[in-house]
Amino acid sequence: MKAEAGRSLFWSGCLSLLAGLAQALSIAAPWNGQPLWWLQWLSLGVLAWQLEHCMSWRRAAVLGGVFAGAWLAGTFWWMFISMHTYGGLPAPLAAAAVLALAAVLALYYAAACALFVRLAPVNRAGRAIFFAALWLLAELARGCWFTGFGWGGAGYAHVDGPLAGYAPWLGVYGISAIAAWLAMTVPQAWACGPWQRVAALAVLALPSVYQAGALEASTSTGRLQVALLQGNIPQDEKFQPGSGVPTALRWYGEQLGANRAALVVAPETALPLLPQQLPDGYWAALTKRFASGEQAALIGMPWGSFSEGYTNAVVGFKPDQASAWRYDKHHLVPFGEFIPTGFKWFTAMMNIPLGDFNRGGLGQPSFAWQGQRLAPNICYEDLFGEELGARFTDPATAPTVFVNLSNIAWFGNTVAIDQHLHISRMRSLEFARPFVRATNTGATAIIDHQGRVTAALPRHTRGVLRGEVEGRQGLTPYAWWVSHFGLWPLWGAALFVLGLVLRKTLSKT
Repeated sequence: MKAEAGRSLFWSGCLSLLAGLAQALSIAAPWNGQPLWWLQWLSLGVLAWQLEHCMSWRRAAVLGGVFAGAWLAGTFWWMFISMHTYGGLPAPLAAAAVLALAAVLALYYAAACALFVRLAPVNRAGRAIFFAALWLLAELARGCWFTGFGWGGAGYAHVDGPLAGYAPWLGVYGISAIAAWLAMTVPQAWACGPWQRVAALAVLALPSVYQAGALEASTSTGRLQVALLQGNIPQDEKFQPGSGVPTALRWYGEQLGANRAALVVAPETALPLLPQQLPDGYWAALTKRFASGEQAALIGMPWGSFSEGYTNAVVGFKPDQASAWRYDKHHLVPFGEFIPTGFKWFTAMMNIPLGDFNRGGLGQPSFAWQGQRLAPNICYEDLFGEELGARFTDPATAPTVFVNLSNIAWFGNTVAIDQHLHISRMRSLEFARPFVRATNTGATAIIDHQGRVTAALPRHTRGVLRGEVEGRQGLTPYAWWVSHFGLWPLWGAALFVLGLVLRKTLSKT
């Protein structure tokens, strides 16, 4: 009997493993970089089907953990490249680190699956709602606790598809909850009640109704000509004084001087030196270049001093400005930009420069230029919509354009580029704001306020993307509530459902 149970768990685990890998593919397919919303439903539906036939909460925890571990490792496997190829960490340790991170984060989903099997109500409609609430709690915990790492969240598979219309109302986490509800509802559609079937059809149809009604939460603030620079400096040369540094200073200096767009943007650490470390006359030439005329620039570079500490910054130049404007990165990358307590031994094993930055403030003022309020964010800061939302408390000062400056050359020519592009697209949908992205190796792109990529450079090429962005003003429902309450409404709704189920369970005992 035990042997038979072991074989059953083995094959169920294999199915969960394959479904988890399919979930990873749904975020951005490796063959074309596009999200596959239908595959996200299908793969999570496989797990939901297994949980519906699972009699043990321990078995459910194993299946949920295997599914989530495969999903997460299959989503951010490219971290291996940063740690091994560029960080110098031995390959076995780098692979173990990626798997360990995926395993730790998978615990949230294992707990959600265990609670579902242990506590789920008998009626099918209630079970689907309960599963969605638990899945939402797992997604929120992963994205918020211990600095948060929500990369590859289920909702990002729906930046295209029928659920995308919920982004300006509920945000990516709300979409994840709806997708989980559908994953539990659709596979059992033949057995559930008629009202549950009607509800499923309504959930799928509502976004199309919004779009057919041409609902616009924002209005135009005019157009701005932009030039987005993509230097394609190899990561293993980027901070080398004999190769990458002089190449970056020369190429970006030439492009900042030559391009005539109203706004020129250079990516994260495009200038890989502090202002006081730049060659003689370089800083003065930059200041003079944009001191007059009708052009401005946003440039990624480190900032600070030994006594004050250092920040990963965006420096802004424009005419009639007494001193350079600056944005300091708020949400830092663990191990890359700050060292978590107790992990100095780990970072000491890697050769990663610029590893301990100060943190900038939340909701820093925008860069005002030609009627637009430009809100920079650096690298994966666009992953945290609730933090970008802090800028929308006052509609009069809310951003009209988001500007992302990134360098994900750390992860090679991989699907990480496509995944990051879809993160920016989701933020565009949530806030009804355009995104312009200037990156070292890709994806350098212009995204409109409806999440559509209107122009892009080929990845891993050196070039300049010239185009036009239309700024927007006005608040989406998501922008309003997340700016006032953060993610607490979602936490509250999910915990309320969990509390109701717990109360009902306890009343029976």
